[in-house]
Amino acid sequence: MADDGAPIAPLLMQRILDRRQTKLLTEERRLLGSLQATLARCGASREDQTTLERSIRQLDDLFLLVVVGEFNAGKSTFINALLGRQVLPDGVTPTTTRIHHLKYGEANSRAVGEDGIEEITAPVEILDEVHIVDTPGTNALDRDHEAITSDFVPRADLVLFVTSADRPFTESERNFMNGVRQWGKKLVFVVNKIDILQSDEDLQQVVDYVSDNGERLLGFPSEVFPVSSHLALTAKMRPQVDQVLLDHSRLPPLESFLLETLDETERIRLKLLSPLGVGRRLVDTYGDATESRLEVLAEDFAAIDQVERQLDLYGQDMSREFRYRLTDVDNILHEFERRGMEYFDETLRLARALDLMNKAKIKADFERQVIGIAPQEIEKKVNEIIDWMVEAELRQWQGVSDNLSKRRLEHDSKLVGEIGSFEYDRQKLLETVGRAAQEAVDGYSRAAEIDRMAESVRTAVAGTAIIEVSALGLGAIITLMATTQLADVTGLMAAGTLALLGLFVLPARRKRAKKELSKKILQLRENLMSSLTQQFEREIERSRRRIEEAIAPYTRFVKAERQNLEELTAELKTSKDSFIGLQNEIEKL
Repeated sequence: MADDGAPIAPLLMQRILDRRQTKLLTEERRLLGSLQATLARCGASREDQTTLERSIRQLDDLFLLVVVGEFNAGKSTFINALLGRQVLPDGVTPTTTRIHHLKYGEANSRAVGEDGIEEITAPVEILDEVHIVDTPGTNALDRDHEAITSDFVPRADLVLFVTSADRPFTESERNFMNGVRQWGKKLVFVVNKIDILQSDEDLQQVVDYVSDNGERLLGFPSEVFPVSSHLALTAKMRPQVDQVLLDHSRLPPLESFLLETLDETERIRLKLLSPLGVGRRLVDTYGDATESRLEVLAEDFAAIDQVERQLDLYGQDMSREFRYRLTDVDNILHEFERRGMEYFDETLRLARALDLMNKAKIKADFERQVIGIAPQEIEKKVNEIIDWMVEAELRQWQGVSDNLSKRRLEHDSKLVGEIGSFEYDRQKLLETVGRAAQEAVDGYSRAAEIDRMAESVRTAVAGTAIIEVSALGLGAIITLMATTQLADVTGLMAAGTLALLGLFVLPARRKRAKKELSKKILQLRENLMSSLTQQFEREIERSRRRIEEAIAPYTRFVKAERQNLEELTAELKTSKDSFIGLQNEIEKL
């Protein structure tokens, strides 16, 4: 047999398993391998991935019995008593400074491996089928001892928890028990040093105390064996085993239990169950983590939905307010039309016959009295609308920036572990998107935005009227539009001769002129309102699109991450259900 037994272990397992057991082993390997892939997608810690890898390899190893407890509980003496010889050193100080891995060997030997584990061989028959591990104390002065022990427990098929009769269930032992419980290991309590107790009543009291506290911590009852390792080792080390002293040590009942537990069928059952306990613990750990992340993402989705709602309301409010503000422009045009009607009523009279013959004067009077400052008033109102839109967009950017800042703060207060890159990626995106939003606010040039929007509006209005913009202002463009569209109206008034302006002709001309004026102003209104409305709707949409593009990386991350986490949650649930089903099958062996 090789020193570590590993090369022949797979063959050994194949040799001792029947068809049903082999089928269960194959299924367990498949489920654990599938869990490996899922944990990799979860971004599981290297430590947890290594633990699972060891558990899978453990299926090919010999049965592993791990002994844990405080340094002064007598673990080394207890193991020596089981083996019937002084294989491990013992004493009143922490003598086990590293893990001792006891295996069968034709001769006694000790060697420290690269991983710091001390391999010990001894020609003891039980070690030919069962490996025993002695661990550093849970309360050793060197805290690394506890880390080593905690790392090794997941590999155990059976855990013997040794506590001292004079100090049963100390605080460090209770804390350590919580870790053991998470891995779902079969555990047996050994109350050592019972020879220091004064009576059977004292002994029963200690046993009951350990039993009750163990069940409360583990959630299920466990076997409790009181022993005196010192008396048992003394009895076995004598030339002839002192059976009376051995019986007095109470070790034989524990040995009988271990023999029954370590018979071939029970050993295989525990061997198959042990990795499942590790798998279920990891499934629960990362299942909780993915659920926590989904809860965080649900809040992110709520934040994104809130931004979407804000943008919807922003668009609705802007459109409503724009229509309201546009009525000011419309009122100017109505007033324009009213002055035109009054002008025709005043001008197209027989008393003004001589004036009507002067076309240039009529046109100049019309432009001064009717058109007047209407273009400048319209330009002023449009500029006010532009100012309002620029301020509204800035407020909207500020609202998005504030929302993202709140998400960052809430995120910092709701960290849910360091699993994978989820926290890093999400925090980085929040910072990047939030910074972009804040920079948009900080770098928002009101004057530049007003100039850009004003130029855009001028171009739109000029395009409707087919007028070159060049250096013209909006008022100048509207003046040209009005003069061009109304030129024939003023020309109508100057047409013909004085002889034609009779009593019947002039009223008809006045009626026609007013009708033409209404028609032209209506066309001007439609062109102006249409161009302004279309342009401002484009500006509102542009504003919304810029905000959506700014938060798009965050939105894409949240959606993709939710899909990924939902898939992982389903996979982990499937794994858990499969583990439970397989565990029930193995329990029937």
